[in-house]
Amino acid sequence: MQEIILALIAGLVVGFLFALIKLPMPAPPALAGIMGIFGIYLGYKLFGFVSGYFA
Repeated sequence: MQEIILALIAGLVVGFLFALIKLPMPAPPALAGIMGIFGIYLGYKLFGFVSGYFA
């Protein structure tokens, strides 16, 4: 749970700093970004599952 809170705080700080210096948001559109992160996570887990059968 601590990792989640720290990640949220880091995201808030980065987002605030980007807005402060008037840079565009450093993330893709909301739903596309969430799905991309979810896809990376699933791909990582799938590799662990599949590699158990071949290694």
